[in-house]
Amino acid sequence: MRLHVVNPNTTRAMTDKIALAARAIAGTGTEIVASQPEFGPVSIEGYYDEAFAVPGMLMALREADSQGVDGHIIACFDDTGLDAARSVARAPVIGIGEAAFHMATLVASRFSVVTTLALSIVPIEHNLMRYGLASRCARVRAAGVPVLALEQRNAEACGRISDEIRRAIAEDQAEAIVLGCAGMADLAGELSAEHGLPVIDGVAAAVGLMESLVRLGLRTSKLGAWRTPPVKPYAGIFSDFAVG
Repeated sequence: MRLHVVNPNTTRAMTDKIALAARAIAGTGTEIVASQPEFGPVSIEGYYDEAFAVPGMLMALREADSQGVDGHIIACFDDTGLDAARSVARAPVIGIGEAAFHMATLVASRFSVVTTLALSIVPIEHNLMRYGLASRCARVRAAGVPVLALEQRNAEACGRISDEIRRAIAEDQAEAIVLGCAGMADLAGELSAEHGLPVIDGVAAAVGLMESLVRLGLRTSKLGAWRTPPVKPYAGIFSDFAVG
C-alpha cells in the first residue's frame, strides 16, 4: 500500500524527519510518500497559522489523491484541516493528534499531552473534547519549546520536554504521555525508556492505524458531514480549490 504523509507547514527539514519516523514504523510492503505545501507558514503555532496552512495542505493532499495513494496522514498535532481533508479526499484521512489520543486510551486509563508552546494548549483541548476523549486526558502541558527548535536535535529542547513529562507523572498521575508535535516524532522511544511509561508519537500511531484501515477496506463515509463538497466556483486566488 502507498500512504501519503503531509506536513502542513512548509519546513522541509521537518517533512524529512516526519517521513523517517513514518517509514521506521511502516510494515513490509507499505510505501510512505511525504509532501508539504508549496505555500503557507513555516510552522503552525496557534489558530492564525492553522488558517493559512490549510489551503496549501489541501492542495498537496489533492495532488497525492490524484496519484492513487491508499490513505492520507496529516502530520500536524492540531489535526490541521482534518474535516476539510476528509470531505475532499477519495482515500481515508487520519490526523496524528486524533490517532495518538486513541492509541493512548488503549494502553492507559489517563494520559497527559506534552506539546510545544502554551499557544497550542487550547486547540488541543478543543480537539480532545470534539473527539470525546477529554475525560481520559489528565492535562495538556507545554514545554515552552518552539516548533522549529525541533528541526534538529536540540539538547535544551529535549531537556524541557523530558522535564515536563516528569512533572506530568508526578502532578497529573499520568500513566502515558502523548507527544504533542510531529517534530517530536524521533523522541518517543528514548523518552519511554527514560521515564518508564508509554510515550506515544502521533506519526507512528497514525501510520499503524491507517495500515489497519486500508487492510480492512474502510473509507471515509460520504453520507453526512464529510460528503464531497458541492460543485461551485471559487473566486480570486482560491479559484483552483473549487471541486468538480
